[in-house]
Amino acid sequence: MAVEVAAARRLFTREEYHRMGEVGILKPTDRVELIRGEIVEMSPIGRRHYAFVNNLNQLLAVRLAGRAIVAVQGPIALADDTEPEPDVAIIRRRPVPYKEREAYAEDALLLIEVAESSLAYDRSTKLRLYAAAGIPEYWVVDCVAESVEVHRTPDAGGYRDVSRVAGTGTVAVQAFPDVTLTLAEIFA
Repeated sequence: MAVEVAAARRLFTREEYHRMGEVGILKPTDRVELIRGEIVEMSPIGRRHYAFVNNLNQLLAVRLAGRAIVAVQGPIALADDTEPEPDVAIIRRRPVPYKEREAYAEDALLLIEVAESSLAYDRSTKLRLYAAAGIPEYWVVDCVAESVEVHRTPDAGGYRDVSRVAGTGTVAVQAFPDVTLTLAEIFA
């Protein structure tokens, strides 16, 4: 009779994850992020995904110039074992420059995931991670439906305020209510 033995998984810290990059285990071309200690491969970037990330970056950077920083596909430290790379992040300006200390959850005003093939993952795993970290606002940009899901008011299991904007709708950034984007601009 064979005895089945469960394999133990080796989880990593952010420090170990960064060290893997420094010594070449992880290459700069690897599309990975650290989620709850696991190194997770990210979905390839499709043409529409790339276009909509660029549109969001351009629109937000112009409208938030001097007020906040718009970061594209950069890491956000959520815990010692979690460092996702949202497609777009609006992070607060702060006295300590980001070259001195990475962006943490408390720096994030809005995180945006643009989903072409990763919609289910962004609506579940990423949503729960961001809510648990207290990220005040999270958008899921659905490339196929050309809609935006707006998640606000985080709590332990997700977000209490959820809305979906489609068609000729407009979305506003909660931290900067005067900054609005039409879906026509996002999906141009």
